[in-house]
Amino acid sequence: MLNTAPDQSINQADYSRQHESDEINLVELLGTLLDGKWLIAIITLIAFFLGIAITILGTPIYKADGLLQVKEKTQSVIGFEPLTGMLDGKMPVLTEIELIKSRMILGKTIKSLNLNIVAEPKYFPVIGSTIARKYQANIRDNSVSSPVLELAQYAWGGEAIHIDSLTVPADWEDKEMILQASNQGQFKLFHNNEMILEGEVGKLVTRKIENHQQPVTIFVSLLKSRPDTQFIVMRQSDNQAIRRLKESISIAEKGKNTSILELTVESPNPELAVRILNEIANIYVMQSVEQKSAESQKTLEFLEKQLPILKDQLEAATSALNEFRTRKGSVDLDLETQNVLKGSVELKTQVTLLQQKRDDLRQRYTESHPTIISIDKQIARLNQQITSHDKSIEELPETQQIILRLSRDVRVNTELYTTLLNNAQTLRVAKAGTIGNVRIIDYAVLPDKPIKPKKILIVGTALILGFVLGILAALLRKMLHHGVEDPDLIERHLDIPVYATIPHSDFQETLARKYSKNVAIRTEQPILLAYENKDDLAVESLRSLRTSLHFAFLKATNNIIMIAGPSPNIGKSFVSVNLAVVMADAGKKILLIDGDMRKSTLHKKLNINRGNGLSDLIMDAVEIEEAIHHIPQVNIDFISSGFIPPNPSELLLHERFGCYLNSVSKQYDFVIIDSPPIMAVTDAAIIGNLAGAVLMVIKAGQHSMRELEQSTRRLIQAGVNLKGIVVNDIAVSTSRYGRGKYVYQYSYKSER
Repeated sequence: MLNTAPDQSINQADYSRQHESDEINLVELLGTLLDGKWLIAIITLIAFFLGIAITILGTPIYKADGLLQVKEKTQSVIGFEPLTGMLDGKMPVLTEIELIKSRMILGKTIKSLNLNIVAEPKYFPVIGSTIARKYQANIRDNSVSSPVLELAQYAWGGEAIHIDSLTVPADWEDKEMILQASNQGQFKLFHNNEMILEGEVGKLVTRKIENHQQPVTIFVSLLKSRPDTQFIVMRQSDNQAIRRLKESISIAEKGKNTSILELTVESPNPELAVRILNEIANIYVMQSVEQKSAESQKTLEFLEKQLPILKDQLEAATSALNEFRTRKGSVDLDLETQNVLKGSVELKTQVTLLQQKRDDLRQRYTESHPTIISIDKQIARLNQQITSHDKSIEELPETQQIILRLSRDVRVNTELYTTLLNNAQTLRVAKAGTIGNVRIIDYAVLPDKPIKPKKILIVGTALILGFVLGILAALLRKMLHHGVEDPDLIERHLDIPVYATIPHSDFQETLARKYSKNVAIRTEQPILLAYENKDDLAVESLRSLRTSLHFAFLKATNNIIMIAGPSPNIGKSFVSVNLAVVMADAGKKILLIDGDMRKSTLHKKLNINRGNGLSDLIMDAVEIEEAIHHIPQVNIDFISSGFIPPNPSELLLHERFGCYLNSVSKQYDFVIIDSPPIMAVTDAAIIGNLAGAVLMVIKAGQHSMRELEQSTRRLIQAGVNLKGIVVNDIAVSTSRYGRGKYVYQYSYKSER
């Protein structure tokens, strides 16, 4: 019992730390997304406009559809009814689908509609076809649009071409040629920028090509365009034409076990889509009829071969019977003999019919086929019965035996000949009225609206995809940018206290835009955040920094503060001038010096001329009273950088610079110097040796830990008293949702 409570407390503590860590990660993720809101918005808008562009520039695709009904397909043969039960079978719907998509059907369609001949206007890249469609939709006559930007070689709407026949050498197939229109129905055909032939609309043109056996022939039946307009012409190979046609059609069973097929064809040309689908349907129905007719024709041919043989056998048997009766006189058969004759005739007829069926089936099957084996067994059983009848016939008197055999031959041949003659006539009638197992339910009709591009879907998808890509880009930028944002992490790695974190100020952005829009509208008022909006959160954090510096200077050698930074554009000058204003508001006498003689900006914020500044003062060109400018609006004094010298570092090393600093430090409560970047030049190290305290300003998320380490190492190695770090431009959202404590906690620690 005693050990249970500590374990539970430890587990609860671990859970609390884990829960807090998870919550911080979510907050950081939210902060990252808010930091990258403009990147996300830009990528989303780009994707949105790209989606709109796709819907506008995309070629409309139309779909034509039709319905076919597939009936049960059997292979029964008229006149062979005893065998049909073994040969009947349903043709699966999937088989019909593959038959429709076969080269046999599609090849006939291509040949019938000349789909292997490609002839279309040549449009300007990307936007040309869209302009042509818009013009085509608005015209009411057969006019052709004028060229845009004098690009007469492109089609701009209203052009039309139709080529009835085109033959080229085999190695020219699937290669584009250019047909250029001329005046009065004339045209020129080019291949690889070389003119092949000249022709006229409505006339067949042929030309023999050197090193090719196949000549080039072309028959253009329609050509409507301006002169010099170009058309793309190509003769497709059979495989390529079939492949493209197969890609544009789709076939599926409508419903389940309905045997109804839905055919669809997609094409930019709605009229062509309708013609293709209807042609495929007609060819397939005709093919089904021809297939059944071919089966009947094959059986009819077999019967017509057998009829002359049976006729000769019948005539021979009849002659033999008549001759015997002429010699022996009329002989009557008793009732028993007639019954034997009738049974023998039936057996002989069945054997002969089965033998004929077997001969017909042997044209399609082998000896080992089950149907052939079944017929052989039937013939064998009938032959056994015939043998039994023959034994009965042998017991009759010789005259009756002869009469019976001759009569049997006559009757068998008569029945066989009559049966086959009837079957042949029946097949002729059936062939003439053959109906296939496929019928067309619905022909394709002209579609009125395109199915592609689906504008709402594309724009919506582009918008969502752009938003997702924007989020991924923001996260990726965060992952690739190894900038440090956590003040605790900076303190642990550098062992230097963070004096304050300054949150991002939207009001400062407004001031910056106002400052950069038009220089001519500037007033004499300083453009400073601490002057324009004293209640801003960033100004409040500078007040916290002011409090921290008050305690930091208790052990300082002088009252000079240098504001430094690792690199440009991190807000170093912003911190310097606004800190000076905040300290002046507390009743301190402040002197602000622009120590960046290479790229100074403070004089612009204070609306002061940069002349008569620090460089002039060190070179003894002006007196110190002339160099100091009083800014009454914010109650601070300011020394600008002066003219840009060729050797700023050498000027700062001059003894007069130190003398002037010692002189002014006695006249002011604090002297704040805005120095150049640490990593760029050595000016900051020179100025830092003369300052009682140095603050290094860094921008949140912009510097890597290695860059911060190098900056602090460079200052420390130069003997600079680096008091602390100021983290600038922390995201407002981050401060609001968990990091705002850094704005105040360091001043509180210093006061404590």
